Amino acid sequence: MTIHASFEAFSKRRGSRFAVEELTFDVAAGRVVGLIGPNGAGKSTALAGLTGLLEATSGRATVFGTDYRSLRRPATKVGVNLDGMDVEPGLTGRRHLKICQLAVGADPGNVERILELVDLAAEGNKKVRDYSLGMRQRLGIASALVGSPEMLVLDEPANGLDPEGVQWLRRFLRDFAASGGSALVSSHQLMELEQVADEVVILKQRVLFRGTIEEAKALGAGSLESAYFKILEGAR
Repeated sequence: MTIHASFEAFSKRRGSRFAVEELTFDVAAGRVVGLIGPNGAGKSTALAGLTGLLEATSGRATVFGTDYRSLRRPATKVGVNLDGMDVEPGLTGRRHLKICQLAVGADPGNVERILELVDLAAEGNKKVRDYSLGMRQRLGIASALVGSPEMLVLDEPANGLDPEGVQWLRRFLRDFAASGGSALVSSHQLMELEQVADEVVILKQRVLFRGTIEEAKALGAGSLESAYFKILEGAR
């Protein structure tokens, strides 16, 4: 099994407390892994640590066997779209992707291909300030794809998507994994995650559960949502 990302006892202290402690799990090729937990559980900290935005207090988080910042062309290995990665509102969607393409040295043809893929080709010349929340979400995913990465790290990618957009995201992630890619997806939308993820990690500073979706559902009478609340209740 090829491992694309790995957390090895990853911990991050903020002041007198840990934002996340002893986080350990892998993301393998061909798998979609859901990262879930209540607000303040450490999900964003974990994703930031994996993508080189913060230093671990102890342990480590690696992608393709190394620190993200050691990758020679990181966007060609890991596509990232995290909360707070805003787009200049005066740019058009097409221009934003062109800037991303130039910044990472990707194939210029990727811009039009990805606009088609995320169903924004017709709106590519609109300014981002005129995009709906769902369109901004699609543009964020497009930004993560511009380097043709092998792995995606996505924070709440379904936020703002209409039902058609959610269906598109589900198909896209499953197809991406089927082609040998992988995805680490943080989400509060448990019912949707149940449809797309192969594995799930439930986090509340420490890992409360990690396993397959089927293993999680078995703990919750066939429902990931039921399992999630049962596991959180047991951790109190």
